[in-house]
Amino acid sequence: MSFLLQMAVVPSDARIETIAHVIQMAIAPVFLLTGIASMLVVLTNRLARVIDRARLLEDHLPDLTGEHKVVVGGDLHMLSRRARHINRAIGLFTTAALLVCLIIMTLFVSATTTRDISRFVVVFFILTMLSLITGLVSFLREVQLAINSLRIGPHGVARPSRD
Repeated sequence: MSFLLQMAVVPSDARIETIAHVIQMAIAPVFLLTGIASMLVVLTNRLARVIDRARLLEDHLPDLTGEHKVVVGGDLHMLSRRARHINRAIGLFTTAALLVCLIIMTLFVSATTTRDISRFVVVFFILTMLSLITGLVSFLREVQLAINSLRIGPHGVARPSRD
């Protein structure tokens, strides 16, 4: 109710100018939100590929024996680790997206209240960056696991040593 009273006291031109300024300030977080959404697409595609590969290997597991069963078991374990890293990254990127939405909302609320809520924007932004950084680290770890588990050629051929 006090929000409506505040809006009634502020002249119409000043409200429109204030809201226009807030919209200008909200554009940068919206671009950040677009980047986060793009990363979420990449991550969900990677997770889908890991799941598809794991299901394929699990379907063949009962038919395998000996060394092949051990190799496929190791591959399944690696796919499980990769899926956990991707899932963690998806959670962190989604958290970052929600925090960006809170930043945008806080910017609009700040235009309609006399209280200084800039600290909320700062806290939300710092939390957003921490979520993004941690999500990127988890994504990087998953990519490293994928590369380390890469085998080219027939099973049983040792990979060359890393120099």
